[in-house]
Amino acid sequence: MSTVTTIGLDIAKSVFQVHGIDAEGVVIIRRQVRRGQVLKFFAGLPPCLIGIEACASAHHWSRELQSLGHEVKLMPPAYVKPYVKRQKNDMADAEAICEAVTRPSSAVPQTPMP
Repeated sequence: MSTVTTIGLDIAKSVFQVHGIDAEGVVIIRRQVRRGQVLKFFAGLPPCLIGIEACASAHHWSRELQSLGHEVKLMPPAYVKPYVKRQKNDMADAEAICEAVTRPSSAVPQTPMP
C-alpha cells in the first residue's frame, strides 16, 4: 500500500471528511472521521501535508495536527473554490482542499505558536 503524502481535511461540527493522496496523486483515503476520532486517526498516519480551509476552528485543529508531526496549511475558502469539480458537499470540498494545497502559494504560511 502506498503512503499518504497529502490530505485535504474538511472540518465540520461532528463529522470531518478526509481525502488523501499518495506522491503520484492516487487516492488512498476517502472517508469520514468523527470529531472524537480525528486525533487518533491522524496519529496513526506518517507525517504528511494537510490542507484545511481557514475558519473559526481551523487554527485549533492546525495546532493539534502539527503536534502530531504533520505539516498543516490553512487556505481561505476563495482559494479552494476553483478546485471544486462538482456539487458542493463535504466530500467534494475535501478533494478540492487536497488539490488546492498542492498548488504553489495556495496556503497562508503557518508560524509555530510559542
